[in-house]
Amino acid sequence: MTANEPVVVVNQAVTEGEALAAQRAWCSALLEINATYEKEGQAAAKALAEKVIDAAYAYQMGAVLFKPTLTVNPQTFRPTRAGALSYFVGGDPAFPNDKGFALKGWKKCEAVNNAIFLDGNSAITMGKVHFTDKNGKVTTVDKTWGYVRDGAGNLRINLHHSSLEYQPK
Repeated sequence: MTANEPVVVVNQAVTEGEALAAQRAWCSALLEINATYEKEGQAAAKALAEKVIDAAYAYQMGAVLFKPTLTVNPQTFRPTRAGALSYFVGGDPAFPNDKGFALKGWKKCEAVNNAIFLDGNSAITMGKVHFTDKNGKVTTVDKTWGYVRDGAGNLRINLHHSSLEYQPK
């Protein structure tokens, strides 16, 4: 080794760009699941949602800390893949209150961050997500996503908390 040889630097830290790309991919997937539902029905939407969950979430690594927007006790939290799938597309008798959040006619989805925390192979984002339906009605939720890099280098959601904005009386 000489002083003129280039130094090899390996940095596998999650970048802001990767976190933003993961948010955009999530929104795009949600819209694609809805479009598939409208054109091909619930079975096709479910098949696509399974692929999306397997690619985007960290269920292969263990429980995902998932608190969807429109869930109620005793099934408020969805640490399993089956619970997430039911939330997005419904149709699972084990989750009778799920109607399919991804099937609500969404035409636009936009994440607007308040803060992004990057820490080595993980990241956390917090902000608003605006969903626009086919009639132009906008629904805004408070959203926190946590991401972790898996063994293959892919960014996966290991934390997903969503709630409707507070509405004072």
